[in-house]
Amino acid sequence: MGPTMLDEEFNRQRAKILRELAEQSDPFIKKRLLNLVQRYEPKRQPMPVDERFAKCGDNVDR
Repeated sequence: MGPTMLDEEFNRQRAKILRELAEQSDPFIKKRLLNLVQRYEPKRQPMPVDERFAKCGDNVDR
């Protein structure tokens, strides 16, 4: 396991713990904890759009 893998595992565990704490907290603290979870969740890369489907978007003029 490389250092990146350990960092990712740490972040997943930290996010899990924060979510569990948020479930037991009052609404104000819950909101703050869930905002903090976003720091520990992995950044998702946007999925590439297939050009065939990009042209079939929600066109209102149809």
